[in-house]
Amino acid sequence: MKIEILQLTEGAKKAKGLTVVIDVFRAFSTACYVFAAGAVKIIPVEHVEEAVNLKKTLTDAVMMGERFERKVEGFDFGNSPTHIKNQDFNGKTIILTTSSGTKGIANATMADEIITGSFVNADAVVRYIRMKNPAEVSLVCMGYEGRYPTQEDTFFAEYIRDKLQNKETDFEKIKQILRTGDGARLLDPANHEWSPATDFELCLDPNRFDFILKIEKGNDFNWLKKVPV
Repeated sequence: MKIEILQLTEGAKKAKGLTVVIDVFRAFSTACYVFAAGAVKIIPVEHVEEAVNLKKTLTDAVMMGERFERKVEGFDFGNSPTHIKNQDFNGKTIILTTSSGTKGIANATMADEIITGSFVNADAVVRYIRMKNPAEVSLVCMGYEGRYPTQEDTFFAEYIRDKLQNKETDFEKIKQILRTGDGARLLDPANHEWSPATDFELCLDPNRFDFILKIEKGNDFNWLKKVPV
């Protein structure tokens, strides 16, 4: 199994094989909480305009998304696991657009298969990759806006690679580094209106969920579905 760690939007464009699009803070952590709250489908789109147009057809869908980490004006929710974890999304379809994560999905056009990655379902991601046993795995770190690398996404990619190679990982050390590093922005009181400090803990609650999120392809749009592993 060849494992390659790629960075940002340009990395997504190069991804091949089984591709894991990574967005720890916060898109693909939040997405897991959304499914845990009962959602049946998340439709990831790259652009706000796509989300708005899709809503015209899927009138009952919940709009969720951010730009510059803040909720998009007119949307139902932003990108905070704190804000949605106690919501009831039972039976709901979610339309999601984010600055990094959904951009990665949209640009991974050469991938054989796309799943998402975050620490909240890290070991499920490892189990799924082992089960599929692909010749090639691409771990795509989407960073900030798909333009700037971030510690949390690179740490996650290294965590998955090391687990697949049966190497030990020190998650508590990762968390400690993030608390004063790239994760400090989530703990900054100036950001708490759209990014509560509790998002830090919720995004770094390892293996809280025993499922992966996988892209399914449709005629009109692609969507994420929950796959227990």
